[in-house]
Amino acid sequence: MSTAVATTTAARAAKAAAAARTTPRVGPVPVLWLTLLATPLAAGANAPVLILPDMARSLGVSASTATWLVASYAWAMAVGTPLLAGLLRRRGLRAALHLAGALLVGGTLLVAASPWLPLTLAGRATQAAGGAGLAAVAMSLAGSARRMGVISAGFGILGASGPLLGAQLSQAVSWRLSLSVSVIAVLAVPMVSRYATAPAATPTTPATPATPATPQGRFDARGAALLTALATALVLLPHAPAAALGSSALAATLLALHVRRRPDGFVPAALIRRPLFLGSALLALTLSGSYFTLLFSVPRLLAERAGWDAATAGTGQLVALLTGSALSWLLAAASTRMSRAAVRAVLIGVGASAAAIAVFASWGPLLLVATLGGTFAATGSNAVLSMHAASSAPDAQRPTAIGLFALCYQLGGAFGPAIATALVLSA
Repeated sequence: MSTAVATTTAARAAKAAAAARTTPRVGPVPVLWLTLLATPLAAGANAPVLILPDMARSLGVSASTATWLVASYAWAMAVGTPLLAGLLRRRGLRAALHLAGALLVGGTLLVAASPWLPLTLAGRATQAAGGAGLAAVAMSLAGSARRMGVISAGFGILGASGPLLGAQLSQAVSWRLSLSVSVIAVLAVPMVSRYATAPAATPTTPATPATPATPQGRFDARGAALLTALATALVLLPHAPAAALGSSALAATLLALHVRRRPDGFVPAALIRRPLFLGSALLALTLSGSYFTLLFSVPRLLAERAGWDAATAGTGQLVALLTGSALSWLLAAASTRMSRAAVRAVLIGVGASAAAIAVFASWGPLLLVATLGGTFAATGSNAVLSMHAASSAPDAQRPTAIGLFALCYQLGGAFGPAIATALVLSA
């Protein structure tokens, strides 16, 4: 009898353990899983910075042509974020996670095997779209400025480490491995997916979007296409100003007309008319653009004004980037006890001071302070202002708000290098 009881107990325990592995959990997703889900994207974006000549030689193209591997990644990040956030809003957490994960893995395999630049470009864009989708999911699940601060600081730290990591992997193995670092984000997909049916959040509990039981109306394909066209034109603005300016104006006009005809579509009219959302998104774009301008300008300024060599400047800038990213978490943690006006005053004050220092300073350490300040302001804005933007939207539109906010932030990454080139690098 005791043997039968023990067997039954063991069977029940095994069944319970199997159920625990497959049953979605209730409650907020642990922030470390969200950080792993989102932040490898930043390392993947910056990994090619120091290895472009090696990539160009391997693919049989010029170094300037190889820079399209960076541009294609930035473009896919920009357009992929709102598109995958729209999928999250419409089809729920699991659908967005699985599609984004599949895109990331498929793009990585393409990059690893492709012998031609066009196919490698397609792989990089697919990688970026998948990574952007996972980042949009992570940001939507953060639920608080403190948790979002951890994710945003991780973005900054891995983004700062990306060039060195890419160079080391390229030297040890291959540049193709350097371009594949973002794929480690898929390790978090199964864990985050287990929270797919968590209940709606209370004011102190981060929300997890539930998978909708029924489709949420007809998909606004025209709105998605027009937003993609607008984002594409804006990303190309630094590379082909005349054509991109006309295209962006046309796309913006058509999108505005479409939003008037379908106010509840892919770009909700009620959301983009909210001052809190618009102010948060535009301020984040400005601070992001300033940060990326400093990122590309300060090494040249350190050489010209302070006489630093490339190795010293690179090491100093890396320390400044890592420190600024880590300090931004302190602002995110403190923001819950500060008013929105106070948070914005800190971000604007630090961001403006960083830009002013970069314009007038000639002492090397002071130029690194400018980099630190720009990193702090941009990373802090991504953490705190994204929560402000999300709070301005109804629950059903919060993934959309996060996606559109992230699009604005990433556009700063497209504009910053062009501004640096015009003001500093071409001098």
